[in-house]
Amino acid sequence: MADTSKPAGRLGPVFHPPGRAAYATFPDHSRGRLFPEPESATRTCYQRDRDRILHSTAFRRLKHKTQVFVEHEGDYYRTRMTHSLEVAQIARSASRVLALDEDLAEAVALAHDLGHTPFGHTGEEALDAATEEIGGFDHNAHALRLVARLEHRYARFDGLNLTWETLEGLVKHNGPLTGRIPEPIARFNARWSLELTSWPGLEAQVAALSDDIAYLTHDIDDGLRAGLFSVDELLTAPLAGPRAKEIMDRYGELEASRFIGELVSRLIGDMVADLLTETQTRLAAAKPGSVAEVRGAGRALASFSERMGADAQALKDFLFVHMYRHKRVTATRNRAKALIAELFGVLAVNPALLPPGWAATCGAPADAVTKGVVRDYIAGMTDGYAIQEYRRIFHKDVRL
Repeated sequence: MADTSKPAGRLGPVFHPPGRAAYATFPDHSRGRLFPEPESATRTCYQRDRDRILHSTAFRRLKHKTQVFVEHEGDYYRTRMTHSLEVAQIARSASRVLALDEDLAEAVALAHDLGHTPFGHTGEEALDAATEEIGGFDHNAHALRLVARLEHRYARFDGLNLTWETLEGLVKHNGPLTGRIPEPIARFNARWSLELTSWPGLEAQVAALSDDIAYLTHDIDDGLRAGLFSVDELLTAPLAGPRAKEIMDRYGELEASRFIGELVSRLIGDMVADLLTETQTRLAAAKPGSVAEVRGAGRALASFSERMGADAQALKDFLFVHMYRHKRVTATRNRAKALIAELFGVLAVNPALLPPGWAATCGAPADAVTKGVVRDYIAGMTDGYAIQEYRRIFHKDVRL
């Protein structure tokens, strides 16, 4: 039985990291954890959050979850885990320059994709459609469910018992939540307010931009390696095209891996430099004296410049046409979507097909409780396990 006590601040020693800016998030000013715990004698609360995320089952499963390519399509392509590690590296490096709390930025970066389903956004779309009548599915909301309830690693409470600031960053790294709030977030927020309508701290804002930098650059890498588009086509792309031409003009014809590595390195450098320059400009204008003033600024203080933002969006548009909607990727997406829909349909009406521990938490066949359990079960699957379960239940092979 999980402890249901209210948060009661911090217990134990506090840390005063040197070299932090006034607008950074300070671990000794943390709002604490939902279930009070003694503080570590050797780690700040945000270092502890990062470590808990790295050791979680949900993070481990990201190794076998699709980024763009399904796992069996090759060992060279990114998975959700390698993507998350790249986001964490960029977020940590940028936070160091901005004198932020690097550990908090890293924790948010590592946690930002925990809630993804098998087969990436395709699985999310399929699960959202299948569960529309019980509130649908949102990967950010599911990430919160994982770290607040579904991870069972500790005797005294469900979840990972992360700090308020890490939870805030997980839920709000893309900005304030307005309009329709996913039910898992709304329910948690009613218990412990995450101040959904304000901006998060700068560490979470930097993590969100690092996500953009990581996936735009590594999707170019993966797309070129997979032959979804050519270097000649890439030369027409904004942001990447001019850099590709510079490399070709300077070095001539390069081995593919050297060309791709050079291009990705330059693009990451350009985007990080722009992020740092624009963020420092905004900080100089706003002059926030605390993380509270960052949250109350009314706009993002970490940002790309207007020009870089437009170029990044245009590059996303290029990748959408040439990669995400490429006929090879689309064919796999359609088969994956059908697999998830069929799995959900049969398990919702036959919960006895679930593993015993999951089946024991179900209600009647096809009721809301059962559908919620099936949703959580499928969301936690890796690509390979989803295929394995499909074969077990339907007694037929499936190839994506």
